[in-house]
Amino acid sequence: MRANTERRNIRPGLDEASVIRAAADLVDADGLAALNLAQLAAKLKVKTPSLYNHISGLDGVRRGLAALGARALGDSLMRAAVGKSGAEGIGAIADAYRAYAKEHPGLYAASLRAPEPGDVALIAADEQILAILRAVLAPYHLLGDALTHAARALRSLAHGFVSLELAGGFGMPTDLDASYRAAIHMLLTSLERGDWQSGSERDPA
Repeated sequence: MRANTERRNIRPGLDEASVIRAAADLVDADGLAALNLAQLAAKLKVKTPSLYNHISGLDGVRRGLAALGARALGDSLMRAAVGKSGAEGIGAIADAYRAYAKEHPGLYAASLRAPEPGDVALIAADEQILAILRAVLAPYHLLGDALTHAARALRSLAHGFVSLELAGGFGMPTDLDASYRAAIHMLLTSLERGDWQSGSERDPA
């Protein structure tokens, strides 16, 4: 009897992917911290216990959101980077990164979760983002740790700026777009000067 009851509680057309997409809409509207299963069940018009037919609790939803957010961010960066590298590519993905985080603030926040061992989807999405950053940095002929440092610096610059922007942390009237372009320009100037290259980490090409 219990098995029959559980089957009746499964809403046709509802699966893990649709639950995560609904959660993404909620966190973009209300923030990641506000997410709870009762709210998610109400949005999907099911009872809260029914969600467990598709996800492993709130942490399972957060894991799904992290993978979805990181994958969507990577796709945005990839579209921006197509056919570009060097200064043009860096500028394009920096703009795409900021735009994505502003358009999907909750999903972006979810994507920052560190992957756990075996979290294949999130690990793959994070690796895609890193590969895109490395690709646009290729003209600077960085190797090893120098390339990793530069990729981290680029992502940290974009993340730090947009996080402060979303939190209302910039109170001065100076144009934010101009400030962002200036920050990216400073990073580009440093790369073009060769500040990130050192010894064996310098590409002889």
